[in-house]
Amino acid sequence: MLLKGKVWKFGSDVDTDAIIPARYLNTSDPAELARHCMEDADPAFPSQVKPGDIIAAGKNFGCGSSREHAPVAIKAAGVSCVIAGTFARIFYRNAFNIGLPIFESFEAAEDIKEGDEVTVDAGSGTITNLTTGKTYQAAPVPPFMQQIITAGGLINRIRKGDTPSLY
Repeated sequence: MLLKGKVWKFGSDVDTDAIIPARYLNTSDPAELARHCMEDADPAFPSQVKPGDIIAAGKNFGCGSSREHAPVAIKAAGVSCVIAGTFARIFYRNAFNIGLPIFESFEAAEDIKEGDEVTVDAGSGTITNLTTGKTYQAAPVPPFMQQIITAGGLINRIRKGDTPSLY
């Protein structure tokens, strides 16, 4: 799975309230959540993000509450993946459960700039900044988790009658 997009850059400790403000948690409609994704962190984001764009951020991305709304909003906004130095553990699991690929790389998260064009090879974990020519290494997404992402999330994978293979 090769992902490619323009980068939106955020700092460290981006919490779930910055990803999807609590005032919008009265809905679970992905399209409605997407309309407000990251608006408190960057008011331009919801209206200017394009399908395939990538979020790059510092450490502890997705900290705060355990709400699944946060990765749902990011995915519904069209973001192809998130690259961060680290992720809050519950966000990490929620992202994969809903089919949003995420990659941990301190070096990439620090070096990549807003507006850079980046590719991410999920199978190898290779992140390439097409703007600068630099490459970075993140942990590859294991095949069974790629199957979950391809299915659009864990529930979709199970509904298809498939259970993720660990081999």
